[in-house]
Amino acid sequence: MLDEFCRISRYHRKYAIALLRRKDGDGGGGKRRRRGVTYSAEAMRVVEKVWRAAGYPWSQRLKALLPLWLPWMRQDRSISPSVEKQVLAISARQMDRRLASKKRSLKRRLYGRTKPGTLLRRQIPVKVGSWDVREPGYSEIDLVSHSGPSASGEFVYSLNLTDLHLGWCEGRAILGRGEAGVVAALDEIRRALPFRLRAIDSDNGSEFINHHLVAYCRRHGLQFTRGRPCKKDDNAHIEQKNWTHVRRIFGWDRYDSPEAAAAMNELYGGDLRRMMNLFQPSVKLVERCRTGSRLTRRYDTARTPLDRLVDFHKGRLLPDTVRQLVAWRHRTDPFELAAGIDRKLNGLERLRQLTGRRPENPLT
Repeated sequence: MLDEFCRISRYHRKYAIALLRRKDGDGGGGKRRRRGVTYSAEAMRVVEKVWRAAGYPWSQRLKALLPLWLPWMRQDRSISPSVEKQVLAISARQMDRRLASKKRSLKRRLYGRTKPGTLLRRQIPVKVGSWDVREPGYSEIDLVSHSGPSASGEFVYSLNLTDLHLGWCEGRAILGRGEAGVVAALDEIRRALPFRLRAIDSDNGSEFINHHLVAYCRRHGLQFTRGRPCKKDDNAHIEQKNWTHVRRIFGWDRYDSPEAAAAMNELYGGDLRRMMNLFQPSVKLVERCRTGSRLTRRYDTARTPLDRLVDFHKGRLLPDTVRQLVAWRHRTDPFELAAGIDRKLNGLERLRQLTGRRPENPLT
């Protein structure tokens, strides 16, 4: 009956339901009853403070990291139990609505300056489609340039690696994109990972498609695959991490000195690594369902890479490296960690400005 009424009257279904439920004599002229304010201004200030300190994560990740961060606010900062209860009860969609006006100024574009390689393509198989992995160790790698507005001369690149099962991310800064430097940075990352590296997948840049990296992978038993040319979706995981773990932190400025590379590596191998992998939750795509022309993506609950690594070892003895990371997280204040990262980034900016004023010709 409702369908027939909507078809004849051409009313929207919800409006038709409201009309049919209206009582006799009710002209609809009364004041609309509005829902009261559920979350206080103090609760939203707490949410915004955590959001800024955590590096502006999106709502699903922000909702998941609040239980990790709020205990440190309870110890060191004034937050009442009622405000904490409101903060933990707020939904991800409500966070999106309340923080929408502050997000618009954070959007920027992404640029890249790596060139495609032409050697050894036949020796490196192409991976088409998504990885189907159920254990850590299968990763994607990429280079992100820090050339600023000009690609001339030598400058710093960030080698970025992300694990597909855990979302664990590691980075290293190298001066130039020489083949030996890329292999050395990858070897350093491999040794720092709290799990065994089993496979890498890259794009077709010459910094990856070369004899040095092929020989390194064979020597250490690593599966080496590459994506299709001009198909960034083949490396979607690392492309997303290039934004969250590199561009949002170091921006688009030019870094072209050994001092800048050393300062970036101090962050990559220390505080930034711990912040992103121990305190920053991420989501994983569980499945994609296509109904006609509509594609629906379903994601799992946001969790930190360390929590996923602990779950992977569930029922077994945790390795010493994992136990040490868990113990370190329990005794570390994430707000102090975030403040330390900001101080080091400010120092890197001062170093960039200082080296940027140096003349290219020392005789001038």
